[in-house]
Amino acid sequence: MVSRMFRIETEVDKERSQFLRSRLREANTAASPVLRSLRGTPDEREVPLQVWAVAQDGGIAGGLVGHTWATWLHVAHLWVDGRHRGSGLGSHLLSRAERLAVSSRGCRSARLETWDFQAPDFYRKQGYEVVCVIPDYPPGITEYTLTKRLD
Repeated sequence: MVSRMFRIETEVDKERSQFLRSRLREANTAASPVLRSLRGTPDEREVPLQVWAVAQDGGIAGGLVGHTWATWLHVAHLWVDGRHRGSGLGSHLLSRAERLAVSSRGCRSARLETWDFQAPDFYRKQGYEVVCVIPDYPPGITEYTLTKRLD
């Protein structure tokens, strides 16, 4: 019945994606007092947060890319060049991002995702706790979501 009422399309459309996101945001804001209270505050928007380790030759030795939103730091990517792994650089980049998130953005918590072959043990050593495990995502790999209280 539904297929007779609508034409279903599958192309990628940036304008429609933005439309959908704005409508979903409106619906979520209407349904959630917490999200409604964020409207018009600095915590309402995702703000990029990046920390870079730049070598003397100008090359990137490591970096962290993430954002803050609603008193949370979300670490999207943390990478250290193989020549510098084990030196403490990853810990330094992560702790610098956490300190910035707390001191300049009022964050109280952090979250990130990692795969089983990447760095779940590294993040546990930094005080992160596993809150979600998704086996076989992608097939043959386990994804972990970890969080940490920053205050």
